[in-house]
Amino acid sequence: MASRFGRFFSSSVGTKFLIGGTGLLLFAYLVLHLAGNAIIFFGQEAFNEYAHALISNPLVIPAEIGLLLIFLLHIYKTIRMWFANQAARPVSYAKKATAGHTSRKSVASTTMILSGLVIAIFVVIHVRQFKFGSFYLVEGSDAVRDLYRTEIEVFQQPVWVAFYVICTLLVALHLRHGIASAFQSLGFDHPTYTRKIVTWGIIGAVIIGGGLAIIPMWVYLTH
Repeated sequence: MASRFGRFFSSSVGTKFLIGGTGLLLFAYLVLHLAGNAIIFFGQEAFNEYAHALISNPLVIPAEIGLLLIFLLHIYKTIRMWFANQAARPVSYAKKATAGHTSRKSVASTTMILSGLVIAIFVVIHVRQFKFGSFYLVEGSDAVRDLYRTEIEVFQQPVWVAFYVICTLLVALHLRHGIASAFQSLGFDHPTYTRKIVTWGIIGAVIIGGGLAIIPMWVYLTH
């Protein structure tokens, strides 16, 4: 049984299934992450209370480990599939294109590997700055971290604001193709609902990327 699963997830179909499944799990996390970060609009006390409740939850460490494994599996399988596709197609699409053929490729689809690698670097920097960065305690408390102060400190610097805005817009570009592609990899590919999935995928990409980009700009302009 184990070997059967191993062969399936090592196959082309199984690889696409894993990429699609892990991609949708990461998208679900981004929805929750954006919702949590948006609490900053309600002020310092509300944001710090949310952050403390999250950090002090005993399930946060297992959840973070699980999220890291999903993230690494998504990256690993995507890179493996990209190299396999390159090896199987030594001639570029551009050279193989024929007259009258309508390509379904887009900027988002052709830059998935590049945007994904930039996003991976961005995630490392983001975690370094906010999880392991400057640590302040809320005044009068010996346990509650003032994460609000850390966020304000970072986003008062225009270079970091520009960096975050560019990277979060790349997240939107990645999701623009990734959401619909993930559903297709899981078998949801039918003329009846494919167009709707693509449309909702674009809407989701705009909400996530735009929402994450607005936060650093709002902090910079209001503090």
